[in-house]
Amino acid sequence: MNASAESSLDGLLKDIRACRLCEAHLPLGPRPVLRASATARLLIVGQAPGTKVHATGIPWNDASGERLRDWVAMDRETFYDERRIAIVPMGFCYPGKGASGDAPPRPECRATWHPRLVPLLTNVRLILPIGHYAQAYFLGAKRKTTLTETVRAWRDYAPDSFPLPHPSPRNVGWRQANPWFERDAVPALQERVREALAGD
Repeated sequence: MNASAESSLDGLLKDIRACRLCEAHLPLGPRPVLRASATARLLIVGQAPGTKVHATGIPWNDASGERLRDWVAMDRETFYDERRIAIVPMGFCYPGKGASGDAPPRPECRATWHPRLVPLLTNVRLILPIGHYAQAYFLGAKRKTTLTETVRAWRDYAPDSFPLPHPSPRNVGWRQANPWFERDAVPALQERVREALAGD
């Protein structure tokens, strides 16, 4: 990425972090949480920050993040090295509580910021779309009927993407019902992540 494009990314990130588009709908107020740089090789895309992430401003700084780091076989220092890893959720702010768990990510981020931000991450080699909303955006018509079918078809999305279920403790039932994921998919995921980050 040339200096002009890198400056454009830096300016866009500043604008995103100052965003107040859906302030009226956010129970804890706006606090956009994301990490990105021009040199990032891996892009992790989840749903939206939870309350712990909102409080700290650090993405995946909770039990879900601990499990995600286990899945990708990565320590905290590496995971939070934004020179190598971009973390861009579908919604940048905590959206509040829903019927079960957190509410869906606010659509304003997807409509306003993602079409401008993602194309600037030109060095990304692998995208990890985590959960329904990220898979809908990044896989589009290529995703399957259900999240389980999409994750089970992880081989179909190589080499650019590797769809994942949400690593939330609430999803323990899904992991127990789908033992193939940690048996077959996780080792392949770890290898794909290593390949994406190789040669830094």
